[in-house]
Amino acid sequence: MATTISTNRYRPVVAPRLPSAPNEYSAQYQEQFMNILRLYFNQLDNLTGVVLGESGGRFIRFPYGAFSSDQDQTTTINTATLMTLNTTDFANGVSISSSKITVENAGIYNLQFSAQFQNTDTAFQDVYIWLKQDGVDIPGSTGFVSIPNRHAGTNGHTIVGWNYFLEMQASDYIEIYWSVPNAAVSIQHIAASGSPTKPSTQSVVATLSFVSALST
Repeated sequence: MATTISTNRYRPVVAPRLPSAPNEYSAQYQEQFMNILRLYFNQLDNLTGVVLGESGGRFIRFPYGAFSSDQDQTTTINTATLMTLNTTDFANGVSISSSKITVENAGIYNLQFSAQFQNTDTAFQDVYIWLKQDGVDIPGSTGFVSIPNRHAGTNGHTIVGWNYFLEMQASDYIEIYWSVPNAAVSIQHIAASGSPTKPSTQSVVATLSFVSALST
């Protein structure tokens, strides 16, 4: 029945089972009854003090997911194409299956994503990016951006990213789509390199974080 608090979780307090009262007054029963209540209220005080204290948020675990891809991604011109994810970096109540980011719990979620685009053409090229929820286009979610041209023998590169708040029910999923009018544009995973030493670049990064319960 004790409340256990560690660096990453807490156990909620459980209401105690109170003993049945005797037919006649008993000082022993009264003392036992008060001790049980005293312990229970002490546990409540400790729990609320920890959770509502200055750093109490560190004991609360909200649903979240952080995912990425270490693969190059290409598309056919003017074709709706899914951005895929193959790596789970962190997850709690949110999961991926190729392109689908699925939640276990209903709520308002903040989706943030970015993609490392490459353009091999000598002219600027455009890309469209938008969202679908449970296979249905989300109105207003399309972004339209231009990728720099190839210059001085080097392909053009840019990272495109933004975020959306989404209302999701349990088992809903989100997918990120893209399309291009020119096949010179792709999404690139970049390997680690030297001079100076730099880590690799994931082609797509996406996070989905719980913000709030749904309005009643």
